[in-house]
Amino acid sequence: MYSLILVDDEEDVREGLLDEISWEEYGFQVIERAENGREATEFIERCVPDVIVTDIHMPFMNGLELAEWTRNHYPNTKIIILTGYDEFEYAQKAIKLHIDEYVLKPFSSKELVDILLKVKHQLDEEAADKDNLQSLVQHYRKSLPVLRGTFLSSLVSRRIPLSEINERSLSYELNLTATSYMASIVRVDYTYSDLQEVDHSVSPFSPESMKGTKDRQLQLFAVLNITTEICAKYNAFEVFLHNDDVVLLFMDPDKDTEKTSGRMLEILEEVRQNVEKYLKLTVTIGAGTMTNAIESVHHSYNEALQALDYRLILGNNRVIWISDVEISHDPLIYEPLHYDELKQQMLIRSIKVETAQEVGNTVAGLFADIEMTQLTVKDCQVYVLEILTSIMKVAKEFRLELDEIFGSNEYPFAEITKFNNLNEVKLWITGICIKLMNHISKGRQSSYNQLVEDAKVYITTHYHESDISINKVCKHLHISTSYFSGIFKKEVKMTFVNYVMQLRMESAKNLLRSSDMKSFEVAEKVGFIDPNYFSFCFRKRFGYSPKEYRNNSGGVAMSEH
Repeated sequence: MYSLILVDDEEDVREGLLDEISWEEYGFQVIERAENGREATEFIERCVPDVIVTDIHMPFMNGLELAEWTRNHYPNTKIIILTGYDEFEYAQKAIKLHIDEYVLKPFSSKELVDILLKVKHQLDEEAADKDNLQSLVQHYRKSLPVLRGTFLSSLVSRRIPLSEINERSLSYELNLTATSYMASIVRVDYTYSDLQEVDHSVSPFSPESMKGTKDRQLQLFAVLNITTEICAKYNAFEVFLHNDDVVLLFMDPDKDTEKTSGRMLEILEEVRQNVEKYLKLTVTIGAGTMTNAIESVHHSYNEALQALDYRLILGNNRVIWISDVEISHDPLIYEPLHYDELKQQMLIRSIKVETAQEVGNTVAGLFADIEMTQLTVKDCQVYVLEILTSIMKVAKEFRLELDEIFGSNEYPFAEITKFNNLNEVKLWITGICIKLMNHISKGRQSSYNQLVEDAKVYITTHYHESDISINKVCKHLHISTSYFSGIFKKEVKMTFVNYVMQLRMESAKNLLRSSDMKSFEVAEKVGFIDPNYFSFCFRKRFGYSPKEYRNNSGGVAMSEH
């Protein structure tokens, strides 16, 4: 069923069309009826119909002006123009506007139905094209590089079941079959010199410009290219971007782990040297240990992250293998626990925008990781401290005192030692997060109320100006229109346009009742440029023309519609 709007300034024509045609029988639903183009634009913005059937001659905005507006704002909407033989000049302009169909007056209901069926056929074909399998296949093929990158990022971020890995590898045309796997991370070293101004006298893609450029994404892309070229020689790598790093997933059929690790470190050193030689950049590369299971490769990636941390001790511009700086753990026995940036952002987002139930689920998910892992008491305490640090960051962001959140002036980190088990810690942190969430929600609502009140004050002061708009209000309040319109409609229970119209109409009533100003003077006084449009809006709102209202306001109680 396709949605349709009828636009004609003659009520009997609109009603006649509704009665004479069985719209739903032909696949259409008439969702709105408008008596002029300007009124139609309001309906179109709200409903976005599939088809518009409009007359040409109408007040305030004619059919061709409506068609031009629709083409500019909703190009996919079909337009059917009702025109006469004596309106050939209009028809020529309609051709330039790419009007879909025309119906010449006078016309029968059958003639209009034939045109409607023709338009319906066009809509059906367009819908079929969207579902066309070949189109989907082409889109999928274009999306493969992105899908592969997303999947490989997931592979090094968390444990994925082997069955899922095999299924997705097949779908994304990836060959991940090997005897051993190793993850490495290439991270660009950013120094103080990166903060200096770029030398614009050289090409932004030349080696001379690469070291000084502020565009880290450009640097990262260049490092990715060099790394990919080097790894392509060995046919045993997947190279991709993850968290603003270049990640190498090494897959080797050799069962000699020691030999494979040595060869891998040589390749990483080759990458480091070539980046420095050709890009005039330095990189630090962290390498994890080998693992025999693809589903455990995230352990190797986490070890590579740990190796990168040692650059603070060993210095940058080097390859750091975790086995050289730490005693390695068997990934089948020991799974290191990390409160990484992803977990932190997930918790912070939950506190800021989600419900108490969702906050509880997020915290439960953080502690589920602890319960699945063999850790020391120290490891658990460090993990909880990191979570508390995130909570304190949010409290600081919203300028809340710690005792408002933690319930006492005591140093919150000391609370950890008072609990008997992880479940008690989890319940405590959940309560803290929910309390913080409630504080933020209350403050946000107060902010919304103040914002709306400030907007009302501005509108009340400026509604009589013909060019008042939501953009001007938002510029005055220093906020975006999309953010403001949603809050305003929610708090005031009407749109900005309707609110301004209400103020103008009430002001017009008062002026008509208490002054001897002429109707066109009242129109100008309350912000209307066109007196006729003012009269139209006044009658539509109150059921009387301005003149009728003035004549009767002394003795007749006027009822609003």
